[in-house]
Amino acid sequence: MRNNDELIGRANLNDVDAILSITNTDTESRFHDVGAEVDTRFTWDYERARPRLGKLYEKAKNTQWNGNDLPWHIDVDQEEVVKANALLAGASGLAPQMDLADTPFAKWSDKEWIEFGVESQNWTLSQFLHGEQGALVCTARIVETVPWIDAKYYASTQVMDEARHVEVFSRYLDEKLSGHYPINAHLQLLLDDIIADSRWDMTYLGMQIMVEGLALAAFGFITQMTTEPLLKQLLKNVMADEARHVAFGVLSLQEFYTQLSASEIRERQEFAFEAAVRMRDRFLQQEVWERMGVDVGAAVKVLLQTPERDMFQSMLFSKIVPNCRKLGLLDAADGWLRQRFTELGVIQFEHWEDTAEELQVA
Repeated sequence: MRNNDELIGRANLNDVDAILSITNTDTESRFHDVGAEVDTRFTWDYERARPRLGKLYEKAKNTQWNGNDLPWHIDVDQEEVVKANALLAGASGLAPQMDLADTPFAKWSDKEWIEFGVESQNWTLSQFLHGEQGALVCTARIVETVPWIDAKYYASTQVMDEARHVEVFSRYLDEKLSGHYPINAHLQLLLDDIIADSRWDMTYLGMQIMVEGLALAAFGFITQMTTEPLLKQLLKNVMADEARHVAFGVLSLQEFYTQLSASEIRERQEFAFEAAVRMRDRFLQQEVWERMGVDVGAAVKVLLQTPERDMFQSMLFSKIVPNCRKLGLLDAADGWLRQRFTELGVIQFEHWEDTAEELQVA
């Protein structure tokens, strides 16, 4: 974790050079190892003492689905999807609606913008795939380390969910799209931080609340913005699972955080903020610009000025902020996290319905 000054400094999206200085230098290896000292915890108390977790467990058992049942027969023409999505968004063309003079895109035609749209599809689904494997590993960790039997029961169903998510995203990339991307450096560092921490509640906070909360919002946004029916159905199925996973984190941490000291809560606020900044920065798609031979710094500066990007960036936090409020993280320590989320421009979501309330298990 970074010190507070470094954390706060990274809230500034204008420091593009600092954001882009974080790169993935290990893109050729098929494996990535993260060291962690973790105690496995058995519990001999089998009493079902947490009815809200039990209710969530029943929902999980009753809503399992098979990835093979998705409409895989649908053909996906990526270029046509790019064009159709632009029409759905109400755009008058494929380029951003802004002055592109004196930018790397000044001479781009529809051909280049379509190529970018195709690469963006490949990149986005690749990052979803990598993130779902992170969730698979983290949830297996929760089964191993959480002290409550109700939580072990539910987490075991999430392991199955995450395996299915990895399966369907991988299949969609292989069968319907035209290329893979390695994991984004910001996402990799965040997953490393979560996995390297031996405390079970940090696994919950990093994965269930932050990573999966952002994924739930991103999946919802893309579901609304895509015209591709197979992807739309795939994401709807995944979102139903993800909503339970985030609620699982809220219910579990809400109880545990009442037992922590002020200094322990502050540490978790800082962890949440670091996760928020890393996840925001991962969506700048620097790997796409590199593959297309565009100056990355210049491209990102243009991207950050587009109205669509500003809306997308803020909506990513529509699930995270109300869940952090529900956990008491916004206003603890004199409102430290509230101030940080204000600086990120996402505090307006604090009174949106939290995920446990949405699923009626609060």
